[in-house]
Amino acid sequence: MTIKDTAEEWEVRATETPFTGKKTSVRTDDVVMPDGTVARRDYQVHPGSVAVLALDDQGRALVIRQYRHPVRHKLWEIPAGLLDVPGENPLHAAQRELYEEAHVKAEDWRVLTDVYTTPGGCDEAVRIFLARDLSEAEGQRFEVEDEEADMELSRVPVDELVRGVLAGELHNNCLVVGVLALTAARAGEGLDALRPAEAPWPARPFEA
Repeated sequence: MTIKDTAEEWEVRATETPFTGKKTSVRTDDVVMPDGTVARRDYQVHPGSVAVLALDDQGRALVIRQYRHPVRHKLWEIPAGLLDVPGENPLHAAQRELYEEAHVKAEDWRVLTDVYTTPGGCDEAVRIFLARDLSEAEGQRFEVEDEEADMELSRVPVDELVRGVLAGELHNNCLVVGVLALTAARAGEGLDALRPAEAPWPARPFEA
Protein backbone atom coordinates (compact mmCIF):
# COMPACT_ATOMS: atom_id res chain seq x y z
CA MET A 1 0.00 0.00 0.00
CA THR A 2 1.32 3.45 -0.97
CA ILE A 3 0.44 6.14 1.56
CA LYS A 4 0.16 9.49 -0.18
CA ASP A 5 -1.89 12.65 0.35
CA THR A 6 -4.23 13.50 -2.53
CA ALA A 7 -5.78 16.78 -3.66
CA GLU A 8 -9.56 17.02 -3.28
CA GLU A 9 -12.02 19.90 -3.10
CA TRP A 10 -15.55 19.61 -1.72
CA GLU A 11 -18.35 21.89 -2.86
CA VAL A 12 -18.51 25.31 -1.22
CA ARG A 13 -22.02 26.83 -1.16
CA ALA A 14 -20.96 30.24 0.20
CA THR A 15 -17.81 32.02 1.27
CA GLU A 16 -16.93 35.28 3.01
CA THR A 17 -13.86 36.99 4.46
CA PRO A 18 -14.79 38.53 7.84
CA PHE A 19 -11.23 39.68 8.59
CA THR A 20 -8.31 40.83 6.46
CA GLY A 21 -4.96 41.53 8.09
CA LYS A 22 -1.59 42.75 6.86
CA LYS A 23 -0.35 39.34 5.73
CA THR A 24 -3.18 36.87 6.35
CA SER A 25 -6.97 36.81 6.48
CA VAL A 26 -9.80 34.70 7.88
CA ARG A 27 -12.25 32.98 5.52
CA THR A 28 -15.58 31.36 6.31
CA ASP A 29 -16.79 28.65 3.93
CA ASP A 30 -20.08 26.74 3.93
CA VAL A 31 -18.89 23.28 2.85
CA VAL A 32 -21.10 20.41 1.67
CA MET A 33 -20.38 17.27 3.71
CA PRO A 34 -20.53 13.70 2.30
CA ASP A 35 -24.05 13.21 3.68
CA GLY A 36 -25.32 16.38 1.97
CA THR A 37 -25.40 18.58 5.05
CA VAL A 38 -23.60 21.92 5.06
CA ALA A 39 -21.02 22.78 7.72
CA ARG A 40 -19.38 26.16 8.32
CA ARG A 41 -15.58 26.16 8.44
CA ASP A 42 -13.47 29.14 9.55
CA TYR A 43 -9.78 29.14 8.67
CA GLN A 44 -6.80 31.41 8.24
CA VAL A 45 -5.71 32.13 4.66
CA HIS A 46 -1.92 32.24 4.50
CA PRO A 47 0.51 33.10 1.66
CA GLY A 48 2.83 30.20 2.50
CA SER A 49 6.30 30.08 4.02
CA VAL A 50 9.79 28.72 3.62
CA ALA A 51 12.26 27.55 6.25
CA VAL A 52 15.94 26.66 6.08
CA LEU A 53 17.83 24.01 8.01
CA ALA A 54 21.36 25.29 7.39
CA LEU A 55 24.22 22.93 8.28
CA ASP A 56 27.81 24.13 8.66
CA ASP A 57 30.94 22.07 7.97
CA GLN A 58 30.96 20.88 11.60
CA GLY A 59 27.46 19.43 11.32
CA ARG A 60 25.85 22.16 13.39
CA ALA A 61 22.51 23.71 12.53
CA LEU A 62 22.06 27.46 12.44
CA VAL A 63 19.23 28.43 14.81
CA ILE A 64 17.72 31.67 16.03
CA ARG A 65 15.85 32.51 19.24
CA GLN A 66 12.90 34.83 18.75
CA TYR A 67 9.93 36.07 20.78
CA ARG A 68 6.58 34.76 19.52
CA HIS A 69 3.75 36.74 21.04
CA PRO A 70 0.79 34.39 20.33
CA VAL A 71 2.40 31.65 22.47
CA ARG A 72 4.21 34.00 24.92
CA HIS A 73 7.53 32.23 24.42
CA LYS A 74 10.99 32.81 23.09
CA LEU A 75 11.42 29.90 20.71
CA TRP A 76 14.49 28.41 19.11
CA GLU A 77 13.77 28.23 15.37
CA ILE A 78 15.44 27.76 12.02
CA PRO A 79 15.45 30.76 9.64
CA ALA A 80 12.04 31.13 8.02
CA GLY A 81 9.73 33.65 6.42
CA LEU A 82 6.71 34.30 4.26
CA LEU A 83 6.45 34.03 0.51
CA ASP A 84 6.23 37.72 -0.31
CA VAL A 85 4.30 37.48 -3.56
CA PRO A 86 2.04 34.83 -5.14
CA GLY A 87 4.06 32.47 -7.31
CA GLU A 88 7.38 33.48 -5.76
CA ASN A 89 10.12 30.90 -6.26
CA PRO A 90 10.48 29.32 -2.79
CA LEU A 91 14.22 28.78 -3.24
CA HIS A 92 14.73 32.49 -3.79
CA ALA A 93 12.61 33.25 -0.72
CA ALA A 94 14.66 30.79 1.38
CA GLN A 95 17.93 32.31 0.21
CA ARG A 96 16.60 35.74 1.15
CA GLU A 97 15.56 34.60 4.64
CA LEU A 98 18.93 32.96 5.31
CA TYR A 99 20.65 36.20 4.32
CA GLU A 100 18.32 38.49 6.27
CA GLU A 101 18.19 36.49 9.48
CA ALA A 102 21.72 35.06 9.62
CA HIS A 103 23.80 36.96 7.01
CA VAL A 104 24.75 33.59 5.54
CA LYS A 105 24.67 32.13 2.03
CA ALA A 106 24.77 28.47 0.95
CA GLU A 107 26.00 26.75 -2.19
CA ASP A 108 24.13 23.43 -1.85
CA TRP A 109 20.33 23.46 -1.56
CA ARG A 110 17.88 20.54 -1.34
CA VAL A 111 14.21 20.19 -0.43
CA LEU A 112 14.05 18.52 2.96
CA THR A 113 10.27 18.24 3.24
CA ASP A 114 6.94 20.02 2.61
CA VAL A 115 4.27 20.38 5.29
CA TYR A 116 0.90 21.94 6.07
CA THR A 117 1.42 23.42 9.53
CA THR A 118 -2.14 23.32 10.90
CA PRO A 119 -4.48 22.04 8.16
CA GLY A 120 -7.50 21.93 10.45
CA GLY A 121 -7.55 25.71 10.78
CA CYS A 122 -5.08 27.28 8.37
CA ASP A 123 -4.02 26.71 4.76
CA GLU A 124 -0.36 27.58 5.39
CA ALA A 125 2.07 25.42 3.44
CA VAL A 126 5.78 25.41 4.30
CA ARG A 127 8.70 24.14 2.25
CA ILE A 128 11.70 23.28 4.44
CA PHE A 129 15.06 23.37 2.70
CA LEU A 130 18.38 21.83 3.62
CA ALA A 131 21.24 24.26 2.97
CA ARG A 132 24.93 23.23 3.08
CA ASP A 133 28.33 24.63 2.15
CA LEU A 134 27.74 27.81 4.16
CA SER A 135 29.70 31.04 4.11
CA GLU A 136 29.18 34.58 5.33
CA ALA A 137 27.18 36.75 2.94
CA GLU A 138 28.78 39.77 1.33
CA GLY A 139 27.82 43.36 2.08
CA GLN A 140 26.11 44.93 5.05
CA ARG A 141 23.83 43.01 7.34
CA PHE A 142 20.09 43.32 6.77
CA GLU A 143 18.55 45.89 9.12
CA VAL A 144 16.06 44.09 11.38
CA GLU A 145 13.19 45.54 13.40
CA ASP A 146 10.44 44.61 15.87
CA GLU A 147 10.86 41.08 17.33
CA GLU A 148 13.75 40.35 14.99
CA ALA A 149 15.81 43.13 16.61
CA ASP A 150 15.96 40.95 19.74
CA MET A 151 16.92 37.71 17.99
CA GLU A 152 19.80 35.52 19.18
CA LEU A 153 21.80 33.46 16.70
CA SER A 154 23.60 30.20 17.47
CA ARG A 155 24.97 27.02 15.89
CA VAL A 156 23.92 23.83 17.64
CA PRO A 157 24.79 20.15 16.94
CA VAL A 158 21.85 18.39 15.32
CA ASP A 159 21.95 15.61 17.94
CA GLU A 160 21.38 18.22 20.66
CA LEU A 161 18.39 19.60 18.77
CA VAL A 162 16.92 16.11 18.39
CA ARG A 163 17.39 15.56 22.12
CA GLY A 164 15.58 18.84 22.85
CA VAL A 165 12.72 17.98 20.52
CA LEU A 166 12.13 14.56 22.10
CA ALA A 167 12.46 16.01 25.60
CA GLY A 168 9.69 18.53 24.89
CA GLU A 169 12.08 21.47 25.23
CA LEU A 170 11.93 22.71 21.61
CA HIS A 171 8.55 23.43 20.04
CA ASN A 172 8.87 25.36 16.80
CA ASN A 173 7.14 23.43 14.03
CA CYS A 174 9.77 23.95 11.32
CA LEU A 175 12.67 23.18 13.63
CA VAL A 176 11.02 19.99 14.91
CA VAL A 177 10.05 18.75 11.44
CA GLY A 178 13.35 19.83 9.92
CA VAL A 179 15.73 18.15 12.35
CA LEU A 180 13.71 14.93 12.48
CA ALA A 181 13.44 14.82 8.68
CA LEU A 182 17.19 15.38 8.45
CA THR A 183 17.81 12.52 10.87
CA ALA A 184 15.52 10.23 8.87
CA ALA A 185 17.17 11.19 5.57
CA ARG A 186 20.62 10.45 6.96
CA ALA A 187 19.43 7.04 8.19
CA GLY A 188 17.79 6.30 4.84
CA GLU A 189 19.13 6.95 1.34
CA GLY A 190 21.32 9.87 2.39
CA LEU A 191 21.15 13.64 1.94
CA ASP A 192 22.16 13.57 -1.72
CA ALA A 193 18.98 11.59 -2.46
CA LEU A 194 16.77 14.48 -1.32
CA ARG A 195 14.70 16.29 -3.93
CA PRO A 196 16.36 19.11 -5.89
CA ALA A 197 15.91 22.67 -4.63
CA GLU A 198 13.41 23.58 -7.34
CA ALA A 199 11.30 20.43 -7.17
CA PRO A 200 7.60 21.04 -7.94
CA TRP A 201 5.46 22.17 -5.00
CA PRO A 202 1.75 21.70 -5.77
CA ALA A 203 0.70 23.49 -2.57
CA ARG A 204 2.31 26.73 -3.82
CA PRO A 205 3.03 26.47 -7.56
CA PHE A 206 5.88 28.56 -8.94
CA GLU A 207 7.99 29.03 -12.03
CA ALA A 208 11.61 27.86 -11.69
